[in-house]
Amino acid sequence: MDVLSFVIVGHVDHGKSTLIGRLLYDTDSLPPDKIEEIKKASEGQGKRTEFAYLLDHLEEERKQGITIDTTQVFFKTDKRRYVIIDAPGHVEFVKNMITGASQAEAAVLIVDVVEGVKEQTKRHSYMLSLMGLDQVVVAMNKMDMVDYSQEHYDKVKSDVADWLASIDIEPIEYIPMSAIDGDNVASKSEKMSWYKGHTFLESMDTLKNKPLPENKDLIFPIQDVYKVGEKRINVGRVESGVIKKGQDIKILPSGQVTKVSSIEKFLEEDVEKGSASECIGMTTEDSVFLDRGNIVCLPGAEPVVTDAITASIFWMTKHDFSKDMKLTLRCATQEASCKIEKINKRINSSTLEVIGEDADTIKNLEVAEVVIKPKKPMVIKDFNDVQELGRFVLVHDGNICAGGIITTEN
Repeated sequence: MDVLSFVIVGHVDHGKSTLIGRLLYDTDSLPPDKIEEIKKASEGQGKRTEFAYLLDHLEEERKQGITIDTTQVFFKTDKRRYVIIDAPGHVEFVKNMITGASQAEAAVLIVDVVEGVKEQTKRHSYMLSLMGLDQVVVAMNKMDMVDYSQEHYDKVKSDVADWLASIDIEPIEYIPMSAIDGDNVASKSEKMSWYKGHTFLESMDTLKNKPLPENKDLIFPIQDVYKVGEKRINVGRVESGVIKKGQDIKILPSGQVTKVSSIEKFLEEDVEKGSASECIGMTTEDSVFLDRGNIVCLPGAEPVVTDAITASIFWMTKHDFSKDMKLTLRCATQEASCKIEKINKRINSSTLEVIGEDADTIKNLEVAEVVIKPKKPMVIKDFNDVQELGRFVLVHDGNICAGGIITTEN
């Protein structure tokens, strides 16, 4: 049975945790004692069963009423297993949301039909667009609060569709639901007979798994080098393609060419190849020196090596960017000191309004189109081809201050 991972994003209090709790309940993914615990906790506060408590299990989160970390939970249908990445909605935790979205194959945007499109609805959906997530389902939640009105649903849906069209997201489906009552989550709602589409779970089952990138060109970033006896074993995760014993390989950024002498896997002997998503070791026939941050590829099918990177970045620290800031760029296992040489545009991440062109500063939660100059050449790929070489973080004083997507291979 295959597995699909998806992220749930949206404005705070629009019902992400409640939807996840309801999914776990409706797919029998919870032990009976956990259900009883949640019922008692809800009764103690004079509320109907609060499925959100299944996710917001920390006492501090219950007091604040916000989800403060990226949580992974699991359930299954007859078709497949699912990993839900519950990304926080609160504005302070946008960086966690970015971490969640980067791991997902699909996304659910949840919208409260009472409140409609809000600031974080826009910000989070913009991040989905930036990260190239093209399988998006829109969950139009809290239909019970508007008496299951089709007229109200149609109006809010139109607003959401207009916004998503402006950022080039075309959802697979819009689903009117009440997560707390289970309407159109696992079973069709009699209260919305006007809706003829899928339930939420049926819609999830239509999503496609991303194929493992084995058919793409080889990309093997070196994570570490181990000395075992006389062997230098170069270890890492194969991000795309296949690496085979006896194969010619090229090492970037140096450009050296050699042959693979052996493929090493833990507790396996006579291994012939390593494939995309596998963590392996590799030795070479020649005494070439590999180190962390080197990228192994095939001669004639090399990614770009450059010292100028055009990218969109999302600034996520309260300290404004200034041109004298010392930054470190991390992309896959590569790391280099760098500077932002040019800010082409500053963009409000909620409204997409261009705040300024050819700017000198970037403020918290702004998006910027920039040119970055690393101190040494970096190996990059288009984000939608090989994500590991198409996304990066910027670090200042040991803390991540921005996440970025490479938009041009120079």
